Amino acid sequence: MTKEIPSGQTHIASGEACIVKLPLRRPHFWAGNVVPGEGYVVFSITLQNGIKGWGETQPIKTWGGDFGRYYGEQPAITVAVIHNILLPAIVDCDIREIDNLHKRMDRALRGYPYAKAAVDVACHDALGKLLAVPVYQLLGGKVRDRIEIGHSIGLMDNADAVREAVEVASEGVKTIKLKIGLDAERDLNLVRDVRRAVGPNMKLRVDANQGYQAWRQAVDVLSRMQEYDVYYAEQPVEGIRNLALVRKNINLPVMADESAWTSEDVRDIVEHKAAEMISVYYTKPGGLAKAKQMLAIAGSAGLKCDINGSGEMGIGNAANLHLAASSPEIVLAGTIPITSTAEHVTTKVAGHKYLDDIVERPFRYRDGFLDVPDGPGLGIEVDEGKIARYRVG
Repeated sequence: MTKEIPSGQTHIASGEACIVKLPLRRPHFWAGNVVPGEGYVVFSITLQNGIKGWGETQPIKTWGGDFGRYYGEQPAITVAVIHNILLPAIVDCDIREIDNLHKRMDRALRGYPYAKAAVDVACHDALGKLLAVPVYQLLGGKVRDRIEIGHSIGLMDNADAVREAVEVASEGVKTIKLKIGLDAERDLNLVRDVRRAVGPNMKLRVDANQGYQAWRQAVDVLSRMQEYDVYYAEQPVEGIRNLALVRKNINLPVMADESAWTSEDVRDIVEHKAAEMISVYYTKPGGLAKAKQMLAIAGSAGLKCDINGSGEMGIGNAANLHLAASSPEIVLAGTIPITSTAEHVTTKVAGHKYLDDIVERPFRYRDGFLDVPDGPGLGIEVDEGKIARYRVG
C-alpha cells in the first residue's frame, strides 16, 4: 500500500551548510596534492514536515580534471555557493523531483559539481526518510549487500608504505592502491617491496594521479612493473588521448579517474579506447543521480568501475555505499574509508582515515567488506554535537 503524504509536506523549507574538519589518523598525499585537507562540507535540508536530510561533499582546491577542464573547489566557496545560489534555487521544490532539483541548480549556476553533490545527497536522504526506504532503493535497488574495500597508501617513505601494507593485509583488506607518479625508480622499488612483503594473493593497483609527464615515460615504468603482478594502473598521465596511448602500449589494464568526471567524458574514453576501467565518485558528476547516468554509459561499453572518493566522513561514506550497492557496474574494490568513531574503532589502519566521525555508529566491517546500511535514507544517525565540535570557520 502506497504511503500517503500530506499535500505540501514534501517541499524543501530550509537548509544549512558548514565546514567540518575531523582529526586525521595521518595525512594522505598524492601527485599534485600540495596542501593538507581544509575540512569538508556538510549540508542539511529540512522539509516542511520537519524531516531532515544530510549531505556531504569533499572539495579539494588542488585536485581536478584534465588540463583545467574541471578545477578544484574550496570549502568556503562551496558553502557560499550553496547558501547564496543553490539553496535559493531549490527552496519550495518538491523533494520527490530529483531531476527537477538538478535542473534548477544547473540553471542557477554552471559547474560546481561538488556543491551540487552535497545538495543531491541530502535530498536523497530526505526522500528516503520520507518514503521510509533506503537510498539504494531510490537508485534502482540493491544488487549487493556489502562492498569490497581497497586501502590507499599515499606518497610516503617506502619503508613506511611497506609497513602499512602489511598492517592492512592483517586486517582483511585484499586490494591495496599505491600512490606513484613522482619518481620512476622510487615507484618501481615501492611496488617491488610491497609485493614481497604482502605476498602473491594481494591485489596491487597503482595510481599516478596524472603524475607522469609523458605517455612514453608511463609506458616504460608500468611495463617494468608488470613483473610484480600489478592488477591495473590508474590515471598514469593527463588527458584521454595520452591515456589511450598508454593503454595501447602496455599489457596492464588502465583505469581513468581525473579523465572521467561526466557521462560525456565516459563516452570520449570509450571512443578513444583510452581505458578499460572507470573510477566513479558521487561528487565528480554532481551527485548520486548523475553518477548513475555515468555508470550506465560505462556499463553499456563493458567498462568495469569502482567506487572512489576523497576520504569521506560518515555521511559521504554512506552515500558511497548506497551508490555501490545499487550499481552492477561497480565490481572493483573501492578505496573508500572504513569509518571509525572515537568510541567505536573499526580498524587500526585499514581504511582508517579519521580519529573520530560525525555519525553515531560506524558501518559494519567484515573480512575486507563494508555492509550497506538498510535504514531509511542513508541509514545513518548523524551526531550533531560532533558537527558542532569539529565545525570550522
